[in-house]
Amino acid sequence: MTGDGIFQLFGFLLPAVVTGAVAFYFFRLHTKNEEGRRRYLLHKYSQKNTLPIRLQAYERMALFLERISIPNLVVRVAPKSADKADYENLLIKNIENEYEHNLSQQIYMSDECWNVIKASKSATIQAIRRAGMSESDSSDKLREDILNQTMDMQSPSATALAYVKREISELW
Repeated sequence: MTGDGIFQLFGFLLPAVVTGAVAFYFFRLHTKNEEGRRRYLLHKYSQKNTLPIRLQAYERMALFLERISIPNLVVRVAPKSADKADYENLLIKNIENEYEHNLSQQIYMSDECWNVIKASKSATIQAIRRAGMSESDSSDKLREDILNQTMDMQSPSATALAYVKREISELW
C-alpha cells in the first residue's frame, strides 16, 4: 500500500468512525434519559403508595405523644390503689405499652424524628419519677405533684409533636 492508498483508506474510515462515535454518544444519552425517566416514574409511583402510609405513621405518633402528655396521661390513667409507687409504676407501664404498640412506625419516619419521640418518652418518664421522689404519701397526692411540677415547663410531648409537625410539612 502506498501513501496515497492509506490516505484514501483513512478518508473512507474517518466518516464511519465519526458517525459511529456520534451514534454511540446519542445512544448513551438516550439510554441515560430512559433510565432517569424510569427511575422518576418508579419514585412517583412509590411516593403515591407510601405517602399515605407515612402520614398514617405520623398520625399515630402524634396520637402517642398526645396520650403520653403528662396532663392527658394523669387524667386518663386513674390510680387503682392508694399506694404512690403502684401509681408511678402504672403510669410508666402505660407509657411503655403505648410506645411498644407504636414501635413499628419508626420505619416510616426519619431517624431524627424517631429519636425526638424516644427522648420525649424518656423525659416524660423522668418527670414522673422525679415527682415520685416527693414527700407525697398517696397516689392522689402524687397525681397532684406530677401536675404541679410539670405545669411550669413545656411538655416534652409538645416539643416532640412540634418536631413531628415540622417534618410532616417537609413531605409536601
